[in-house]
Amino acid sequence: MLDLLIHNAALPDGRQNMSVAVQDGRIAEVAEGLQAPAHETVDAGGLLLSPPFVDAHFHLDSALSYGQPRVNESGTLLEGIALWGELKPTLTHEAIVERALAYCDWAVARGLLAIRSHVDTSDPSLLTVGALLDVKARVAPYLDLQLVAFPQDGVLRRPGALDSLTRALDLGVEVVGGIPHFERTMAQGADSVRLLCELAAERGLRVDMHCDESDDPHSRHVETLAAETVRLGLQGRVTGSHLTSMHSMDNYYASKLIPLMAEARLGVVANPLINITLQGRHDSYPKRRGMTRVPELMAAGLTVAFGHDCVMDPWYAGGSADMLEAAHMGLHVAQMTGQQAMRQCFDAVTVNPARLLGLEGYGIAPGCHADLVLLHAQDPVEAIRLRAARLAVWRRGRLVASSPAPVAQLSLPGRPQQVSLLLA
Repeated sequence: MLDLLIHNAALPDGRQNMSVAVQDGRIAEVAEGLQAPAHETVDAGGLLLSPPFVDAHFHLDSALSYGQPRVNESGTLLEGIALWGELKPTLTHEAIVERALAYCDWAVARGLLAIRSHVDTSDPSLLTVGALLDVKARVAPYLDLQLVAFPQDGVLRRPGALDSLTRALDLGVEVVGGIPHFERTMAQGADSVRLLCELAAERGLRVDMHCDESDDPHSRHVETLAAETVRLGLQGRVTGSHLTSMHSMDNYYASKLIPLMAEARLGVVANPLINITLQGRHDSYPKRRGMTRVPELMAAGLTVAFGHDCVMDPWYAGGSADMLEAAHMGLHVAQMTGQQAMRQCFDAVTVNPARLLGLEGYGIAPGCHADLVLLHAQDPVEAIRLRAARLAVWRRGRLVASSPAPVAQLSLPGRPQQVSLLLA
C-alpha cells in the first residue's frame, strides 16, 4: 500500500489529470489516472502540483532584523552595508538563530523548501557562521539550507578576511563566495575572483559570488569569473549573483561576454525585488531598471534563477519568503510576458535554482524526493499572477504546511456569492 497518492493534478510541464504515488518519502510513480490503495489519498482537483520553490540567493543572517539598530532612511545599498556594520557588534548567537528559524517557518508555509544563504564571514569570531550552521542542522528535517562563505567587507580589502572565510569552510560551509566589485580597485577585484575560484577548485566546492552589483557598465568581474571557471575546470559549479552592471553595458560588449559565460556554463541569479529597488539610484530620468539581462542569458542556454535576496533587513523593508513574488517582479522587470517566457519565470524559482544548488532528487519523477507543493492555480502562469496560495506542502511525503483556498464571500445586492480568482 502506498503512503500517499495525489491524483487529478496538473503538472508544471502542462500534463493534466496526473497521479503521483509516494512511498517511503520518494515518488514511486507518476502516471495519468493512476488508481492504487494508499494510506492517504488527495484529490488535487485539477490544480497545479509543483516541486518546491527554491531560493538561490538569500541572506538569512540578517533576515527579519529590520529597524535594528535603526532604519535605513535612504533605502540605498551603501547605507544598508553601513547599517549592517553597525548591527554586527550587537548580534548574538541566540538572536540570529531565533530570527532565522522564524524565517524558515515562513519559507515552509510558502512551499519554499531549499535556500542558499550567504553568511557574512567578515567578523573573525564567525558568530553568524556558527549560528547558521546551528540553524542548518535544526531545519534539516524539513528544509535544505546551503551556506555560502561571504566576505561582505571584501576578501582582500580587510586583513584576515581570507583566513576567516577559510575557517568558515573548515566548519562546514559548503560554497565559496566573494564580492569583487567591493574590493578597493578593479585589479584587486579580479585578483579576488582568481584567488577564491582556486580555493574552491582545491576543495572541490561550488562558487557563488556577488558580482558586479553596480550600475557601472565597466564593472566586468563576471568576465574574470567566467574565464577562471573555464581555466580551473569548474564549469557548471559557479554562479554569478546580481550581475546588475550587465543592464548598463553596451550591446557590443554584452555580445562578447554572454558567449564566454555560456562556455563556462555559468549559473546566474537575478534578484528582481532588490535589484529594482537598489539600482539606478544615481539616475534622474529615465531610470535604469538595474536587473541583469535575464531573457538574453536564458536564450544563450545559461541556467538563470530568481532570488529573494533580502526580507526585512538593513537593505529591504519588504518581503515574505514568497518566491512567486520574486517571479512576479522578474516577469515585469524583464518584460517576459510571452507565454513561454512567463513559464520560464516559474522555472526561475523552481527547477533552475535547484540545478544551481545541485539538489539531489529534485523534481516530479519516479525516484525523486516527495517534496511537493499544491498551488491554488491551474498552471504556472496563473500561479505567478495570483501569487497562488499553497494549499498543501509535503516534505518527503509528509504534510508540513497547509492553507485554505482563498475564496471571498460577496454580499452584493442581488448577487450574493462566493468568488475565486481562478479562471475556471
